[in-house]
Amino acid sequence: MQSIFGTDGIRGKFNEEITYSLAYKVGYALASSLENKSPIIIGRDTRISGDILLQAITQGINESGKKFINLGICPTPAIPFLIKQENLSSGIMISASHNPPEYNGIKIFDQNGQKITKYFENKIQKLIEESNHNISVPRKVLPINTNKDLIDIYIKSLIQTMGGESLSGLKIILDTCYGSAATCAKKIFQSLGADVSVINNSKNGLKINMNCGSTNLAPLKKALREIPADMGFSFDGDADRVIGIDSKGNVLDGDHILFLWGRELMEQKILTNNLLISTQMANLGFEKAWKKIGGILYRTDVGDKHVYNAIKEKGAVLGGEQSGHILSKINNFSGDGILTALQITKYCKKKKINLNDWLKSSFVPFPQKLTNINFDFNFNKLNPETRILIEQTIEFFQTKYSDNCRVYIRPSGTEPVIRVLVEAKNHKKVHSLSSEITNKLFLEINKIIKLTMH
Repeated sequence: MQSIFGTDGIRGKFNEEITYSLAYKVGYALASSLENKSPIIIGRDTRISGDILLQAITQGINESGKKFINLGICPTPAIPFLIKQENLSSGIMISASHNPPEYNGIKIFDQNGQKITKYFENKIQKLIEESNHNISVPRKVLPINTNKDLIDIYIKSLIQTMGGESLSGLKIILDTCYGSAATCAKKIFQSLGADVSVINNSKNGLKINMNCGSTNLAPLKKALREIPADMGFSFDGDADRVIGIDSKGNVLDGDHILFLWGRELMEQKILTNNLLISTQMANLGFEKAWKKIGGILYRTDVGDKHVYNAIKEKGAVLGGEQSGHILSKINNFSGDGILTALQITKYCKKKKINLNDWLKSSFVPFPQKLTNINFDFNFNKLNPETRILIEQTIEFFQTKYSDNCRVYIRPSGTEPVIRVLVEAKNHKKVHSLSSEITNKLFLEINKIIKLTMH
């Protein structure tokens, strides 16, 4: 049986892969496999399907005899934080992160506030497969009481990470992406004294991640041209990642955040072995510049779970992904876009430097092109023989083209696409190689599908 868990929990289109019945079974399976008697905390992003999935999950939890706390719409990192803070047994976030509105997902956290292990995923999957409850969608979605006090505890914890540093005198624009950050980002920055403007700031599940947020920086760049500000931050749908933009429109992605923040920690002598953890997507320019100042960059597979495992294994204090998903020791290595944005502003304020000048002191990235090849099938659902052939083809392409540039190819864990990353010193070479590889790979994979599926 194929795993229902991808790179970050269970994810798919609502009513196709993510159904009421599946959500009910997840709630039931999780609740019945926990020994800890404390409640399970649940949050969600703004997606329209969030309400009905919440009802399904809580129905499953109730029927297993366990209790839950509903946090309502909140940033994903509020869940792991509150699990630890309130000694809860586990947590669920209903979100499809940066995916479009028609997707949704279920992220599960253990009692330590960490994403659950492969072992635990398999245990839950087995319980789901053995379950013969097929629940139909109720006619009416009933309101479930929300606990408003807990979200304030999370907000206070973020403000405390500033160590009393005020943001007065700073003008900041936030793109909250019609998602989770719309609940509290503006309030947090304002309470620290910043002059804040917000865009895409309604809790609108029909627009979440649509042409805005950390995967589309155009609206934030436009806002920065229209309302001069010191910097801007763009979050994704569930606010666990962030991308910054300086006053001149230059992008501060996860690689730059790791480089600049890492360098500060290195100077303070608190960066274990001068080590940063990132993924195969990290820019080669970042790696070379980091080595040049005496640092070590360790790469993992894509996904914050892999970054987290490497951080733990190597005793690192900072890691993350180019996409702006940053894990730091401050909050027990849970990716938090608002926390990351606060740390960037804190350093600018402390160093009395504007983000534009600070970013100039970072590395010069190698030209990089990331292309998505779209397919009309889900990789997780292919038979093993087909998957092996596709993996071998990917391996062949990576080896063939990796002479004096870097080629990294991987099927997405959440969408029916293959991502092709090409990186070299020369712009032209990156573009020509990228189109050559994507065209050939598309034809090869379709050939495999035709041969093995018919």
